[in-house]
Amino acid sequence: MTISLKAFRVLILLAVMGLSACAARTIEVRGSYPSPNIPPIPLKLGVYYGDGLRNFIYTELTDAGKEEYLVASGNTHMELFNTVLPAMFEQVVVLNDPAEAAAQGVDAIFMPTIDEFQLGMPQKTRLDAYEVWVKYNMRLTGADGSYIADWVMTAYGKTTQGTFSSAESGINDAAVAALRDLASNFSISFTGVPDVRDWLNRQRI
Repeated sequence: MTISLKAFRVLILLAVMGLSACAARTIEVRGSYPSPNIPPIPLKLGVYYGDGLRNFIYTELTDAGKEEYLVASGNTHMELFNTVLPAMFEQVVVLNDPAEAAAQGVDAIFMPTIDEFQLGMPQKTRLDAYEVWVKYNMRLTGADGSYIADWVMTAYGKTTQGTFSSAESGINDAAVAALRDLASNFSISFTGVPDVRDWLNRQRI
């Protein structure tokens, strides 16, 4: 049996459409974050974003175990910290490597990481909302890598399903809401972390 060129092209098109339908959808989280209005700490802070945060992608699976959504939030996390930290410290410099800290003359290095990311989808939770929950590890060291503080923070964001025309928009806005929650809590609670407070006292601040 022979297949005409036209029929062959139709088969190829159907195959491509089938693959596209099965492919996971990638969501690059995008949002804006307000700068906190607080007195800056008179110190120079170095910030290091490891590959785990820079390239963070959460994979949401279907009930059958197939990849459904890939939620990339590394860039927007860096944007958040690059907005919040300069309001909290007199000087902030982003480090390509913690080993640069001494040469940059920083007083401390801040290294945030994402420990856990959870996504609640309306069709799975039976709630009329998209929800995002994130667990972070925040680490502060001296320029030489010596311990200053290490603590855990969580953030939560929620958006109503009916507000959005697509799941992608709902997931994006729930993630942005979680990051704004983090930004607010981080800037307010930073100096209240016991080991951070002790460090600031040693700096006579």
